[in-house]
This record gives sequence, structure tokens and C-alpha cells, in this order.
Amino acid sequence: MAFIIVRNLVKEGKVILEDRGRIVESISGLISEDFQKEDQLDQEVREILSKHMEKIRKDNIEYQTMFRMIKTKLAKERNIVL
Repeated sequence: MAFIIVRNLVKEGKVILEDRGRIVESISGLISEDFQKEDQLDQEVREILSKHMEKIRKDNIEYQTMFRMIKTKLAKERNIVL
């Protein structure tokens, strides 16, 4: 993914790079960090929902809907781009 991003930026003349490999590596690292943040957020949302599972079942609340709502709210509070 990082390679394609860099290739397209160079192809469109948006950037001129001396060390394309280093930039690709840096972008790959940033992308990986973002995926890890999202994975951690998903885990936290699952933990929150598991604590309230009885109420979710009792009130017939759709798990996926609640998951998305909580994840979106936490991401916004923490400035995480989804």
C-alpha cells in the first residue's frame, strides 16, 4: 500500500524523492501504527460491550450497531481516523 502511495505521488509530480525506499518504509510504519491503534480500539470496545452484555441481550440491542457507535465515539474523542 505504501509503495503504491509513493509511486502515485511521484508519478503525479507531487513529490520528488531521493530515497524512495526510506519513504516507503516510513509510510508503511505509519500505516501499521494506525492499524494497531484501530485494533486496540476494537479490543477496548469489545471489553466495554462485554461488561454490558446482559443489558444488551435483555434490551434486545444489536451488538454491531452498539459496537460501531462506541467505536466512532471513542475514535472521535481520541482523534483516531477510521
